[in-house]
Amino acid sequence: MSIVADLYRNSPNAGMAEFQEKLRLQHENSMHTELEKLLTTAKPPESEISRKDFEGFKKLFHRFLQEKGPSVDWAKIQRPPEDSIQPYEKIRLKGLPADVASSLNKLAVVKLNGGLGTSMGCKGPKSLISVRNENTFLDLTVQQIEHLNKSYNADVPLVLMNSFNTDEDTKKILQKYTHHRVKIHTFNQSRYPRINKESLLPVATNMGLTGENEEAWYPPGHGDIYASFYNSGLLDKLIAEGKEYIFVSNIDNLGATVDLHILNHLMSQPSDKRCEFVMEVTDKTRADVKGGTLTQYDGKLRLLEIAQVPKAHVDEFKSVTKFKIFNTNNLWISLPAVKRLHEKNAMDMEIIVNPKTLDGGLNVIQLETAVGAAMKSFDNALGINVPRSRFLPVKTTSDLLLVMSNLYSMNAGSLTMSPKREFPTTPHVKLGSSFTKVRDFLRRFESIPDMLELDHLTVSGDVTFGKQVTLKGTVIIIANHGDRIDIPAGAMLENKIVSGNLRILDH
Repeated sequence: MSIVADLYRNSPNAGMAEFQEKLRLQHENSMHTELEKLLTTAKPPESEISRKDFEGFKKLFHRFLQEKGPSVDWAKIQRPPEDSIQPYEKIRLKGLPADVASSLNKLAVVKLNGGLGTSMGCKGPKSLISVRNENTFLDLTVQQIEHLNKSYNADVPLVLMNSFNTDEDTKKILQKYTHHRVKIHTFNQSRYPRINKESLLPVATNMGLTGENEEAWYPPGHGDIYASFYNSGLLDKLIAEGKEYIFVSNIDNLGATVDLHILNHLMSQPSDKRCEFVMEVTDKTRADVKGGTLTQYDGKLRLLEIAQVPKAHVDEFKSVTKFKIFNTNNLWISLPAVKRLHEKNAMDMEIIVNPKTLDGGLNVIQLETAVGAAMKSFDNALGINVPRSRFLPVKTTSDLLLVMSNLYSMNAGSLTMSPKREFPTTPHVKLGSSFTKVRDFLRRFESIPDMLELDHLTVSGDVTFGKQVTLKGTVIIIANHGDRIDIPAGAMLENKIVSGNLRILDH
C-alpha cells in the first residue's frame, strides 16, 4: 500500500480522524477530476459506456479510502451450520422431474471469458486455446449446451462475459457457431483505470488502449458481473424471456457443466423460500489450500478469501481440518434477485486490492471484487458440496496434460474420468518451465503418455517424450542444466526417477 493510503487506513490515532477525512476528500475530488478529464477524450457511444463504468469505479474507490484494516474480524468467523452446505448426493437422490425442459428453459449459462492466455504463452482469449482434439474451451462449451438443447428440446442460451481484452477476438470466432442450436449473447465487463500507488490517481492519460495507455486499464475481477450485466441491458432481456437463473462459471473449468439435479433443486423450492444463490464447493486437498471457503459470519453464509485473512491466521485458513471445503466458482444465481439488489445498491462485496508493477517499473493498484463475495446479500443462500469432477480448471500446461490424456473421455463436449482408472483422484502433475508455453509443451510430446495408473509426475529441464510412453505410480524426470533427456517411444516408467544422465532408478 502507498504511504498515503497507509496513513488513513491503519492509523490508530483517533486525533488524526479530521486530518484523515480531509485527505480522503482531497483524494476523492482529485480522482473525480481526473476521471472527468479522461472522459473528454472518449468518443460517443464509448463515452456513455465509460461513464457508467466510472460510476462503479468511483463507488469502489470511495470504499477503498473509507475502509480501515482487514475486512474480516477473525473472532467472528464460525463454521457454517450443517444444513447450510448440502451434500450433492442428497440432492441427486431426489431424482429428476418428467419435464426437465421446463426447468432448462428458465436457465441461461454465463461463462466468465475475460482472461487472456498469456500465462500459457498464448496471445488472445484463453477460451480459444485448443484443449482436446483441436477443440477449444469455447468449442466444448457450445457443444455441451447444444447437446442439452437437442436432448431436451430446450432453449438454454450461452452468455459470455468478455473484457476489453477478449471481446473483439471472441466476436470474430462466434460466427462459426451460427448454425449450432444455441443462442449466444455477449456483454463486456467494465474497464477501470489502474491507480498509481503513491499519488492514488489514474495512470491513464486518455481513454485509448494502445501506446502509453496499454497498461493503464484493467477488467475489475468477476464481481463486476452484476453491474456490467445489468448495464448491458441483457439482464432485463433474459428476465423478459422468462429466464429465472444463471449458471455462472469460469470458461477454463472443464468440469462446470449444467447439472440437472442442482437445477431441479432450485426450481422445486416453494416460491417464498426460493434459494437465490448456490455456490458449489468441493472437498479441499493439499493442492487447494489457497481456495476461498465458506464461513458463517454475522448470521450469514459468507465467502472468505485468503486475501481477507489477517496474516496471523493464514496457516489456520489453509488447514484442511478447520476449513474442509473450497469454492469452485460454479454459481447458480437468481436473475430477479440480481436486478433487485443492483437497483437497491445492496450488493455487498469486499474489495480486493491487487498490487501490480507495470513494465516500466511503476507500482499500481487494481481494485477488484469476486462474484462469490456477494453471496451474503442474497436470500436463502446455500452451499452444495459437489464431487471433485465438477472442478477441472486448466490454468497451466500441467493441467492441460491431464485433460488431453486418456484419463478422460469426451462426449458431447463434456469430459468424464475414464472408468479404467481405479481411483477417482487426478494425478499430481508438475511440469517445469520448459513446458510453460503451450507451443513448447506440444513440441515436447510426440503423443500424450498413457496416464491411467499415474499418481505423481514431476518433470524438470530439457525433456522430451516419444510416442506411446506409459507412466505409472510416481515418476520424476530431472534433466540437469545442459543435459537433455529423451524418453524413448514405447517406454514404460513405473515408480522411476530419471536423472540427468538418463539413469533410470526405482522410486
